Amino acid sequence: MADVKISPVGIVIGLGAVLVAGAFAWLTFAPKPAPPPPPVLTAEARDYLPSLKLSNVHMQAAESYVNQRLVEILGEITNVGNRKVKVVEVTCVFRDYSRNEVDRERTFVVDGRAGALAPGQTRPFRLAFDTIPDSWNQVMPSLIIAQIQFE
Repeated sequence: MADVKISPVGIVIGLGAVLVAGAFAWLTFAPKPAPPPPPVLTAEARDYLPSLKLSNVHMQAAESYVNQRLVEILGEITNVGNRKVKVVEVTCVFRDYSRNEVDRERTFVVDGRAGALAPGQTRPFRLAFDTIPDSWNQVMPSLIIAQIQFE
């Protein structure tokens, strides 16, 4: 029988390779934690809904630079209430020709980066979508206010 000698460097490299492979497998195949539930519309926010008016809402489509369809919803939001609003998030529900839901996207109309929406203030918004399924009926999606945060 032949004597096989393994150098200490070979052992360290072998153990390192096993550790790297194990870490890769764990990161790739381990169960992912569930995403946190989206924020809900509080009773206080629900009472404030009539104070937020969406107007001049229209849709336009264009081809992006990678030949992908980009659908934009443009409009204005007005705060006719008496509180400063820091965040307004809407759910856009896209439907097919049978009125079945084919996509649901949640996005911000007011996100706080431009400051709060003060009472009496109107601000334009732009919502862009590039992953709407082809089965969409090309009709304006339903815009449902899903979250309001006050300053």
